[in-house]
Amino acid sequence: MATKTIIYKTYSELIKLVTFEERFSYLSLSGIVGETTFGGHRYLNQILYQTDEWKETRREVIYRDGGNDLAIKDHPISGSIYIHHINPITIDDILERRPCVFDLENLISTSFKTHNAIHYGTADLIPRGPAKRTKNDTCPWR
Repeated sequence: MATKTIIYKTYSELIKLVTFEERFSYLSLSGIVGETTFGGHRYLNQILYQTDEWKETRREVIYRDGGNDLAIKDHPISGSIYIHHINPITIDDILERRPCVFDLENLISTSFKTHNAIHYGTADLIPRGPAKRTKNDTCPWR
């Protein structure tokens, strides 16, 4: 039986990637999150997010990343800022208050859409900026 190799990713490695697309690709979970994480125990991470320790860690991440999506300077987040665990955490990580839960090397700021795309989809779910407008273009929702 083959053993599964786990590759741990870090913020320091992530920020060496220049483009948003490269960073997204590095973080993408391809829809497999939840296999060994929370399932019906989502209330545990919701309790975590109300603790003073998490709130302080969250502030540090947002400050470090400048409120930018995946810490890319020209991708400011206009709306709620989500803090993404680069390496998914487990129930035991939360219950035992393991360092990976609060480690700044395991956290990055994301927008709601980017966070969902990392977990459940592809880069196709992420808006690519303002639409290009042309002369006589009267369709405001493009």
